[in-house]
Amino acid sequence: MKTDIEIAQAADIWPIEKIADEIGLNTEEWEPYGRDKAKIKLSDQTKQHDLGKLILVTSINPTPAGEGKSTVTVGLADALASQNHKTMVALREPSLGPVMGLKGGATGGGYSQVVPMADINMHFTGDFHALTSAHNTLAALIDNSIYQGNPLNLDLRRMLWKRALDVNDRALRHVTIGLGGPTSGVPREDGFDITVASELMAILTLSKDLADMKARISRIVVGYNYDKEPVTVADLGFEGAITTLLKDAIKPNLVQTLAHTPALIHGGPFANIAQGTNSILATKSALQLADYVVTEAGFGADLGGEKFLDFKVPLLGKVPDTIVIVATVRALKMHGGEDKKNLTTPNIEALQKGLPNLGRHLNSMKRYGVPVVVAINQFTSDTTEELNLVKEYAASFDVSAYVADVWGQGGDGAQSLATGVVAATDESKDFQPLYQADDEAMTKINNIVHDIYGGRGVELSDKATKQLQTFKKYGWDKLPVIMAKTQYSLSDDAKKIGAPDNFDIHIREFIPKLGAGFLVALTGSVLTMPGLPKHPAALDIDIDNDGHIVGLN
Repeated sequence: MKTDIEIAQAADIWPIEKIADEIGLNTEEWEPYGRDKAKIKLSDQTKQHDLGKLILVTSINPTPAGEGKSTVTVGLADALASQNHKTMVALREPSLGPVMGLKGGATGGGYSQVVPMADINMHFTGDFHALTSAHNTLAALIDNSIYQGNPLNLDLRRMLWKRALDVNDRALRHVTIGLGGPTSGVPREDGFDITVASELMAILTLSKDLADMKARISRIVVGYNYDKEPVTVADLGFEGAITTLLKDAIKPNLVQTLAHTPALIHGGPFANIAQGTNSILATKSALQLADYVVTEAGFGADLGGEKFLDFKVPLLGKVPDTIVIVATVRALKMHGGEDKKNLTTPNIEALQKGLPNLGRHLNSMKRYGVPVVVAINQFTSDTTEELNLVKEYAASFDVSAYVADVWGQGGDGAQSLATGVVAATDESKDFQPLYQADDEAMTKINNIVHDIYGGRGVELSDKATKQLQTFKKYGWDKLPVIMAKTQYSLSDDAKKIGAPDNFDIHIREFIPKLGAGFLVALTGSVLTMPGLPKHPAALDIDIDNDGHIVGLN
């Protein structure tokens, strides 16, 4: 059986100009990045088209290896295209952290991939490098301002802007900088976030154009002065320089699937520590260029799904026409208590015990008033009895479930899913957001905990309580809230699998991100700089003298 990268390397990739032509772009509307990648220029040309239908793919709480949400997204798009629907995919860019860490790449898998797979998973068009450089340039400029007399009286004990790196490097979570004497800066505590958690990543994915991005960057709060007043990038005067470093990164990237379905891949915030969706520009462009757009939101519906619906939808100006929840037999057996080492062994009892995790996500997504379907991502170890049990369970919620073998068959393995999704998009919807824009932060948080997680309540640390009091003083107390939470559980404890109840969410700290326009609530022990596992994927990746890559998945 071929590996993902072997399948990708054998692909017949069309020249990117053919893909651009397929979606109606003229030569002035895109810029080539080699023969198989391009960037779409920021122009008004595509704004003349009506918006297509939007299909949001999310999932249940996953196993550490993931449940193939991106694979289903690509396979579903290819199936729609094969049924003569003008279709595009809108995905996030992969981060080097998981590529070299535990999960591997994020271009789909098997015969449902976006290509060129190796390029997209590593350096691609340089967007993440630009973001990392811009983030750290701002950090250097801030520290230089402190070194050159600290004219804004920044309090070194109350700095918010860390440094960033797109690698899982636990050794950089907490560092001391400025050591080495008077010529080496001012010593202070600092730390690193992974690039996908950077506020600049959030800003890139939320900006509608260069002017909007510049305005958002100017609003970033880098810390507080000795009077405990916020200091912004605009106060420092660096917004022009930082925006300049991102002038190309803001343009969506155009590639294709193995079946030549056009794909826009742009931005890559994680859903467990950021907002978890691709850029507004990419999604909007796809909606203007296609009749059906399939996009995904990171991790489970409790994370990426909720954030897409409550945070991205108001900015996008488009409600999903259908929500697809990806479930796997193996993950449901894990939620039923089966050991992760035995998930390929048939176990109806464990599956039955784990099904309430799917049920919790079905209820939480249905409450938004949008049609919901289930995609059962099929693995070779799944039995007919197990698959039928999941379908019957979904039916008890009046939701149709479709088995999809997208890894092994590509779009051919998602034909029934595609037909069901098209039918669902024609159903009526009555979108009901989880909260209103002018609700206080705690109202928003409580609604998320009660309606999405199924939890009992919220506990704030003393620090978080004091922060909310400060935020109210500055008028930040009604900003949207991005919950930073483990992806493995509906609670903030990764060990509480299944569908736990009577639990509280513990918020230890808030991080104000005024440029992005939200507050991040750090829950439990979630980290914004992950670590590498005992056996990182990097151990299996190699390249020969001819540049042939192996082991990348």
